[in-house]
Amino acid sequence: MAKFDLDTIRHSSAHLMAQAIARLWPDTNVQFGVGPVIENGFYYDVEMDHKLTEEDLKKIEGEMKNIIKEKLPIERKVMKKEEAITFFKKEGQDLKIELIESFPEGEEISCYQQGEFIDLCRGPHVESTRDLPMAFKLLHVAGAYWRGDEKNQMLQRVYAACFQDKKELKEHLHFLEEAKKRDHRKLGKELELFHFEQVAPGSPFFMPKGATIYNELVEFMRRIYRHYDYKEVITPQVLDSDLWHTSGHYEHYKENMYFSRIDEREYAVKPMNCPCHMLMFAHYKYSYRDLPLRYADFGRLHRYEKAGAVSGLTRVRTFCQDDAHVFIDVNGIQEEIQKLMEMFFICYKHFGFKNIKVNLSTRPEKKAGDDETWDKAEDALKKALDNSGHEYFIKEGDGAFYGPKIDVEISDALNRYYQLGTIQLDFQLPERFNLSYTNSESEEVRPVVIHRALLGSLERFIGVYLEHVGGAFPFWIAPEHAVIVPVNNANHLDFANKLKEELFREGYRVRVDDRNESMGYKTRQIQKAKIPFMLVVGDKEMEDLSVSVRAYGDKFSKSMPITELKEKFHHLNLDKMPEELR
Repeated sequence: MAKFDLDTIRHSSAHLMAQAIARLWPDTNVQFGVGPVIENGFYYDVEMDHKLTEEDLKKIEGEMKNIIKEKLPIERKVMKKEEAITFFKKEGQDLKIELIESFPEGEEISCYQQGEFIDLCRGPHVESTRDLPMAFKLLHVAGAYWRGDEKNQMLQRVYAACFQDKKELKEHLHFLEEAKKRDHRKLGKELELFHFEQVAPGSPFFMPKGATIYNELVEFMRRIYRHYDYKEVITPQVLDSDLWHTSGHYEHYKENMYFSRIDEREYAVKPMNCPCHMLMFAHYKYSYRDLPLRYADFGRLHRYEKAGAVSGLTRVRTFCQDDAHVFIDVNGIQEEIQKLMEMFFICYKHFGFKNIKVNLSTRPEKKAGDDETWDKAEDALKKALDNSGHEYFIKEGDGAFYGPKIDVEISDALNRYYQLGTIQLDFQLPERFNLSYTNSESEEVRPVVIHRALLGSLERFIGVYLEHVGGAFPFWIAPEHAVIVPVNNANHLDFANKLKEELFREGYRVRVDDRNESMGYKTRQIQKAKIPFMLVVGDKEMEDLSVSVRAYGDKFSKSMPITELKEKFHHLNLDKMPEELR
């Protein structure tokens, strides 16, 4: 078998799938959109009256394998634009005609044919269907607007995994199965952490257990802030649109904002905290002795996301960031970013993220300010990263509209990368808000602003972290630290309740399971809930002032004096603060 690169195999396999669909539904007017290669496979957009099901995907896979066995040669055909339009009109492929009509005049149109099937494509492709390994799997069907425009018709997008050999495919399918088990939406429901309601699309409802995790993250950041000298502030959520004109968000971000009219004036719900912090700095007189001035804000933010973009906790319309703005002298940029990188790496390590990538994102096409200012900002961040000693990658054009940024990505337990932290250098907003402080020469000069988030959106971080730990949270952040189970309610419940009160007074989240169920049933339920510890008390435990301890994931229990249990809990709870900062 001839060797072809993986992208070529995936591209040819997309055509293979389209041909199979056309064969299986010959009497349905199947319209084919586009079928690009994507990470780990490909997809194809189709429009047809029949709604594809999981059973249909199996049939399509079977027909794809039949076509491979037919060893059909794959031939490239070239047509002129008008010729191609005439051909696809005859085939009844209106979506293809729309694509061809968008091509420049005089451009050569290439198509590829295998057997009775011909498709518009630049290529390249394998030479014959026999060159395609049967290492593919049709995964699922999703809705997709034609050409990504919600004003266009909805198509059916068939996703597929595709690899060079069956071993690689098997490994990928195992990965997908693990990812499915860890899906934060599934775990959030099973562990009673959060849910969503139709009355508030893209806006999570955190249940008591989920709110515990949420609040522990806020308190975690507050402890970090005390170490790094941040001052927490509280700012309004609804502000006059004039503010957003001043900041530039009205011009650059309006489509993602919510507006309302109050007292015949336009107001906006804040999508970010920065303009409020600019006003706070402008309100008072500061000197160089006050800098760096670090404002932290846990204010609730709202951003409009299209219905098709919202996804669990990782893409929501209302959220809170561990947001902060540092007002600083231009000569202090290097030192401040060194501290930020130290803080980021300490915290990510504490949450168990081992692989960390750092990216420098440069000026976007749609930006505020002149190139000279952007040159200065990008150079400052580059020097800071060079001095930090961390390897980093350049992401051209990916900066914020007001300044370049450092983005930090972490790898989770399944080796998936997520962008969490961001450090953005801003010369624009201090200029727009006419900010100044008095330097050592008694002159009024502009500060520079560093926008900074470590965890990012708390909602998104919870989603990422929930999947990273598979729902089994470390002791300090777990919604419940332990469940106390009396062997017999009549004899042991009072002792269990007294132990609960004792542990509760010391700050631990514990409850007593006094349900009239068997010990085996309770054990399974507690393990399923991924609670760090199950504490069983019976006659022996009452006599010895001990508990029978079973940690989550363990098969066996261990007897432990209550005094030792408290010491263990105390030691585990020290993780509320990273070891490096204690």
